[in-house]
Amino acid sequence: MTRYTSLTDSDRGEMLAAIGVDSVQELFADIPAGLRLDRALALGPGLSEQEVFEELRALAAKNVSTEDELSFLGAGMYDHYVPALIDSIVGRSEFLTPYTPYQPEISQGGLQAMFEYQTAICELTGLPVANASVYEGPSAVGAAGYVAKLRDPGRRRFVVSRGVHPHSRETLATLARAWGMQVDEAALTDGVTELPELDAGVSAIVVQQPNFLGAVECLDPLAAAAREVGALTICACDPLPLALLKPPGECGVDMAVGEGQTLGGRLDFGGPSFGFFAATEALMRRIPGRIAGETRDLDGKRGFVLTLQTREQHIRREKATSNICTAQALNALAGVIYLSWLGRGGIVELGELMLQRTAYARERLRAIDGVSLLHEQPVVREFAVGIDAPVARVIERCREHGVNPGYPLSLDYPELGHGLLVAITEQRTRADIDRLAAVVEAAVAAEREREHAEASA
Repeated sequence: MTRYTSLTDSDRGEMLAAIGVDSVQELFADIPAGLRLDRALALGPGLSEQEVFEELRALAAKNVSTEDELSFLGAGMYDHYVPALIDSIVGRSEFLTPYTPYQPEISQGGLQAMFEYQTAICELTGLPVANASVYEGPSAVGAAGYVAKLRDPGRRRFVVSRGVHPHSRETLATLARAWGMQVDEAALTDGVTELPELDAGVSAIVVQQPNFLGAVECLDPLAAAAREVGALTICACDPLPLALLKPPGECGVDMAVGEGQTLGGRLDFGGPSFGFFAATEALMRRIPGRIAGETRDLDGKRGFVLTLQTREQHIRREKATSNICTAQALNALAGVIYLSWLGRGGIVELGELMLQRTAYARERLRAIDGVSLLHEQPVVREFAVGIDAPVARVIERCREHGVNPGYPLSLDYPELGHGLLVAITEQRTRADIDRLAAVVEAAVAAEREREHAEASA
């Protein structure tokens, strides 16, 4: 028996009669037959609580975490240290349980957290306005595309760098199809974006900093090229490298968005995370989600309110441009706690540490016979190498020795079937990197020897 009261046949009949249909099946008449399941769900008989627990425990045991193996996986989600301070604060009931702060007089803590978070994102990106917040990185890219579409509906084309995260490109392409927009891809040359010729039909160009292959893009000429044809520039950013790189806002970028998992978020089997979104003042009223603002009360004391909201829950439906409501405010709070914990000096130290260890790892791997760099561009904490051996088998051999060497680029870049993306965080020591190099060298040598033996047979 569930905790909900089930419907009787009489109840169901009354509801169907009220809406003028004879059966539940008629409610799905507009769904094409090819999309319907024409059989019962393949569910086994019910299990007891103890049996369910045992089955789920067995499934969970198949997972391998970064505590179980030495991991150099990245590709958008990274193994950074998360201080205990974050759980201590976000676990407080006043942050953990509240919903939308409709009544500012009883939501000052939550509103101030949102305001401080926005301020931190603005400082990182070099843009004057940020929201609090969006769901995750790829949907932030999609939301930025929608802002560009609304700004000039006559422009029907996005130009997206192939260096943008595949999930973000896929998200934007899915949404663009619904908007009647075309998505063209800009190729990579030696690891960085090479823009095609732009015209007045381009709504926005989308780039990533650093890009998916780890290369640092030169944003200024890309933004200038977009500006010449009246298009916007959207930059998907990794927030931690921004401590060292020129902020997107200072490069002429109109919207800087990205994935916030690295700011106090664990990997936790894929989530939760949050997306950040910053923009110029000209686009402020089209930004999705919510913007918290600072004000003064009747007594002149500092206070906080929701200043701008673009969801139909808050404003007239015909004026709404966003359906983001709950957003990821709790995860955004973790982000601002993490940034406050690091401080202005700490985030630079962290960035420099990643930079140095990544440079060391890059040189150690490129020195291996059978390993080469896929590009020579500057990198901060991630880089791509080519392996003269089957990458999947090399990864398998490495994992047998407790090392996950990185992400196989063939999953998203068929033309880079020999590519491996390697990520370094402050969790990976010099000794860890030496171990990675030794294991990769042995795995590549073993695979090349195997291939040679098979060819000679």
